Amino acid sequence: MHLTLKKEATKPAGKNFLHQQARFDAFTRVYNHERPHQALNMRYPAELFKPSVRAYDGLPALEYPFHDRTVVVTQCGRLCFGGRKINLSQVFAGQAVGVREVADHIWLISFMHYDLGFFDDQCTRVEMCQ
Repeated sequence: MHLTLKKEATKPAGKNFLHQQARFDAFTRVYNHERPHQALNMRYPAELFKPSVRAYDGLPALEYPFHDRTVVVTQCGRLCFGGRKINLSQVFAGQAVGVREVADHIWLISFMHYDLGFFDDQCTRVEMCQ
C-alpha cells in the first residue's frame, strides 16, 4: 500500500500542503471505494469496513509525578520553558509532556512512559534519545 501511495500521490509532489492533501484524499477515495483488492476477493475495503462499537475518548489526562514540571506543547510544537522556546515537534501539539532536570541545565522530555530527548536550558536545542 505504501509503495502504491507513493507512486500515485507523491510523484510529482503537490505544489503546496493543500494540493498535496487533496492528492492524498483522492488516493484514499479510489483505494477504498473504487479499486478492488485481490486480498479481499476483488472487493473494496469500504465494502468490508465496520466502525468500532467502542467510542474513542482520547488520552486520559497525563500526569508526570516524577518530573519537575508538566508542560503543554504549543500548537507550533514548542515548549515554553523559562521564557525560552524549545522546538520539539508539532506531533505533540496540545499534549502534556514531562520535563525533569537530570543534570545542571540538562532536562529530559518524556511523553507518557517514553523518553523523547534532552535539552540544555541555555542553548534550548533538543537532542533525541536513542
